[in-house]
Amino acid sequence: MKKVERRILSELMKNSRRSDRELAKVIGSSQPTVTRARNRLEKEGYIQEYTIMPDFLKLGYEILAVTLFKYKKQFDAEKVEKAKKILADSFERGPFEIIMAERGTGCGYNAMMISIHKDYKSFMDLMDWGQQFYSLELGEFDTFLINLAGKVRYRPLTFSSLAKHLLTLEKEKQ
Repeated sequence: MKKVERRILSELMKNSRRSDRELAKVIGSSQPTVTRARNRLEKEGYIQEYTIMPDFLKLGYEILAVTLFKYKKQFDAEKVEKAKKILADSFERGPFEIIMAERGTGCGYNAMMISIHKDYKSFMDLMDWGQQFYSLELGEFDTFLINLAGKVRYRPLTFSSLAKHLLTLEKEKQ
């Protein structure tokens, strides 16, 4: 990735509403160069979507949940596809806001989910709803709940710090 592209990504992560003209001023480049670079970043999949980072509490969400899962056994390719279809269909119909669900590894678990809830009852409804997925052979799971209304907040969810770190990657290569 070129330096100008990395800088554009960094600036867009801080504020995706910026026009190409504004980006050009900030990074010290021309507007046509920024437009070409942004188009290339979109085409190559570096930019997947333009979005905002809302204040979830103001929107009425009080809990953010990070749930770790352990499957009883490894999935073959056919089971992975079946699980993806079941979950995709369920996420579309389900009454819950599941922000992310992925397979991975760590802490003895091999999948995780991040969800957001209006209250504790909503979280418990999600846990009850999840019981229908016995065909996925879920074993254990553990959840870490974050009270978004808590008085003490260490570092709320933001991409601004990641945007700054992205620029350090270029320096590390040199």
